[in-house]
Amino acid sequence: MNRLMKILRSKETREYFMSTHFWGPVANWAIPIAAISDIQRDPKFISGKMTFALCLYSAMFMRFAIKVQPRNMLLFACHFVNEGAQITQGYRFINYHYFSKEQQ
Repeated sequence: MNRLMKILRSKETREYFMSTHFWGPVANWAIPIAAISDIQRDPKFISGKMTFALCLYSAMFMRFAIKVQPRNMLLFACHFVNEGAQITQGYRFINYHYFSKEQQ
C-alpha cells in the first residue's frame, strides 16, 4: 500500500495525469461507448458513411498510438474497442440495408 501511494504521489504520475497523453484518450472513450450503446437501437438509424469513416479513423489512430513515443496504450485500447464497435455497426448496417430486404 505504501508503494502504491508513493507511486501515485510521484512527479511523473502527476505529470501523466495532467497531460494530453492521458486526457485525450479519456475524452475519446465517448465514441466507442456511444457505438456500443447504439448496438441495441434499430439499424435503420445507422449512417454507413459515418461508420466507415470511424473505422478508418480508429485504424489510423491505433497505428499512431503504437508509433508515438512513449506508446499510448490507453489511446490504443480506446480505438481498438471503437474499431470492434464500428465493425459491428457496419455489419448491422449492411445486413439491414442489403440482405434483410431481399428476404422480405
